[in-house]
Amino acid sequence: MSGDAAAAVTGDRIAAARDAAADIVRRTPVVPSATLTELAGAEVWLKAENLQRTGSFKIRGALARLAALGDGCQAGVVCASAGNHAQAVALAAHERGIPCEVVMPAGAPVGKVEATEALGATVTLSDGSVIDAIAVAQQRASGAGLSFVHPFDDADVICGQGTLGLELLEQLPAAATVVVPAGGGGLLSGVAVAMKHERPDLRVVGVQAEAAPALAASLRSGTLEPAPAGPTIADGIAVGAPSELTLELARRWVDDCVTVSDDEIADAMVLLAEKAKLVVEAGGAVGVAALASGRIDPRGEPVAVVLSGGNVDPGLLAEIARRGESTAGRRHVLFTRIADRPGGLARVLGLVAGAGANLVDITHLREGIGLHVAETGVQLVMETRSRAHAAEVIAALEAAGYDVSSAPTVS
Repeated sequence: MSGDAAAAVTGDRIAAARDAAADIVRRTPVVPSATLTELAGAEVWLKAENLQRTGSFKIRGALARLAALGDGCQAGVVCASAGNHAQAVALAAHERGIPCEVVMPAGAPVGKVEATEALGATVTLSDGSVIDAIAVAQQRASGAGLSFVHPFDDADVICGQGTLGLELLEQLPAAATVVVPAGGGGLLSGVAVAMKHERPDLRVVGVQAEAAPALAASLRSGTLEPAPAGPTIADGIAVGAPSELTLELARRWVDDCVTVSDDEIADAMVLLAEKAKLVVEAGGAVGVAALASGRIDPRGEPVAVVLSGGNVDPGLLAEIARRGESTAGRRHVLFTRIADRPGGLARVLGLVAGAGANLVDITHLREGIGLHVAETGVQLVMETRSRAHAAEVIAALEAAGYDVSSAPTVS
């Protein structure tokens, strides 16, 4: 079965899928990255699919599937997803005037549920994982006569995702390596088929989160290797297993698949926001993480990195930004003891301000730490220009007689 489906993923069908969606899909830009070029020692370009409609590449596959179904989906479509695929199918159905139902895990971000409903879809929340939601959606499809749209285990969907590869060929014909995020493998295999159909010499490398490495493990072993996805910030690509179809395509067309840690992904998101001015979700930033961490060697030749989506939860983005500030030495937490009398705190704050630091938060600590009866503990969260500047602030406090540490001593 998978062999017949794999044979249906061809350059001609990918080109047809592109024509069928030309009225809706945006041609997203390819932008150079001076920072990554310097880090990698090779010319690096970013395919900003995070700027696509609904914020990810998924609209390409959804439109391709609806086009292939034709009149067969007039009764409606149903899909399952934690976010990006849900919004893509909802928009595709809305644009084509087709009813849409979406099954989402009960733990899906509220913002993504609301965004899907805002596109006209009827959302049902189900217990368990995305895999469990897929089973519920398939039952709904068979029971209600709806057409099921799988997020990656479908030749039409994969052909739609492959249209991104056709754009890249036109925008960056000199690329020697293309780096693509991978969950179930639909985008990776579609892009690989589209690009290597025209450029067999091209190297295509997939990237997964370390906590969800099923496709990478399956490619290494040569057989389907289910691996339940663990906790990861890259929830959009946290898939427990590829399908037989995507694995077969990846084995034929993909050169390698590597994994990156959540810390590396978070660093990549900060780099993209700070240097490229692009907001990219964790699953969409794994390619940059792999390049910046040295997991992929560009061999001194031009590299294209796909940024597959930008639908990041604002709370997570704020946490990652704060972590990035700390990692860069621009955010610090200091603890000291001050005299518990009027003016004690004001003196410390004056020293910090005089050294040019910005105070973000101040907390009095009196319980569970070693304090003299006439003193109180103070924890300061401050922003500085650099690690060297932070050292200057600490030196000013110590010169005034304050004992400064990163954490209080517990009594």
